[in-house]
Amino acid sequence: MLTPDIAHLRNDVSPAPGAGKSALHVLTLTPFFPSAGDEVSGCFIAEPARQLEQFGVTSSIIAVTPIYHRRKEPHPSAPSHWLRYPQIPGTLGLSSAGWWLYARLRAEVPRFQRERPIDVIHAHAALPCGQAAALLSRYLNIPFVVTLHGLDVFNTCSRGGAPAAWRRRASIEVYAAARMVVCISERVQRLLRDGMQEHVRSTVVYNGTDTNFFSPAPAGAALRLEKEILIVGNLLVSKGHELVLRAIRQVETSFPQLRCRVIGEGPDRARLEALARELGIAQRVRFEGRKNRAEVADAMRACSVFVLPSRYEGLGCVYLEAMACGKPVVACRGQGIEEIVEHGKNGWLIPNWRTPVDGLDELAQGLSTLLRSPDLCSRLGASARETILNRLTLSHQAQRLAQIYGEAIA
Repeated sequence: MLTPDIAHLRNDVSPAPGAGKSALHVLTLTPFFPSAGDEVSGCFIAEPARQLEQFGVTSSIIAVTPIYHRRKEPHPSAPSHWLRYPQIPGTLGLSSAGWWLYARLRAEVPRFQRERPIDVIHAHAALPCGQAAALLSRYLNIPFVVTLHGLDVFNTCSRGGAPAAWRRRASIEVYAAARMVVCISERVQRLLRDGMQEHVRSTVVYNGTDTNFFSPAPAGAALRLEKEILIVGNLLVSKGHELVLRAIRQVETSFPQLRCRVIGEGPDRARLEALARELGIAQRVRFEGRKNRAEVADAMRACSVFVLPSRYEGLGCVYLEAMACGKPVVACRGQGIEEIVEHGKNGWLIPNWRTPVDGLDELAQGLSTLLRSPDLCSRLGASARETILNRLTLSHQAQRLAQIYGEAIA
């Protein structure tokens, strides 16, 4: 076994040194965070961290990356300390990576402690950050919480066999030791509870959205004459880009001006571009690669419909951002986003799919219905933004996190 047992860490943390103070100091450990040259990665962590200040919580961010990845520098808008740590490349060494990260943190964290005592550690993902947080929690005698951002709760989706079993055990030990496991959707929480061998303290905190940055086009803005579908996401099979391309092929004759913008990069780009050519729709589809946050927000404001039929999604921040822009979103049932989108009320849901033809007719029919009715799109979009404003802003998320931190040290 590569991973020493950390199960003994649970229920063994005294109240934090900062308990009782009017403000809390949180040390955040994360493998996802904006960096110089990439302002998008980890923005779903950076943005609520800034918002926490209004609730009396200050955050010190340590963003981590394995030594075999290139060195990263902080992005000006997202202050952080980037730390590299030893790890066997790939997922083979992931079950023990938290121990190597902990060894590096032992040398770095005292500086943060000297500047201001740390009250709570917040780790993002069980491995390696949650594992390192559990060890650091024991060392510093302060509590830690961990957030799960996806459906691979026990880190077993790639490279099966003994390494997967090691990763699973390491993940379970982290969750058992945490004061709270924060899940980004009820679906993630169900997977966590179903896979644990004992009770685990968990709660759901949905991602929040900056509703000023992601907002509808100004009243009186020029109307677009062409219909435009927007997809934002990594170019991976599971995201459903192929399904969208095939649906466009089905509906294109009814919408001569139909266009599709694809924002994102990934290993499937060449295959998808070839498929667009094969389907005879290459002139309608623009693969635009990565865009910055402002460009994505502008694209969302300009589109007619936002589509991302992802079949493997814990929640999906891009859906929330498009909804905040007042756009109808098309997503799959059975994913975390189904907890937010109500079919025909504030968005559109199609069946989950296994092959690129599953759900194709439903997607084509949904696109036709939405593209044919600007009034329906407007009603769904307005309801979508209202949904975000009522319960899914950055302030909503930050308030819940501040409450969790307070409870962790109580």
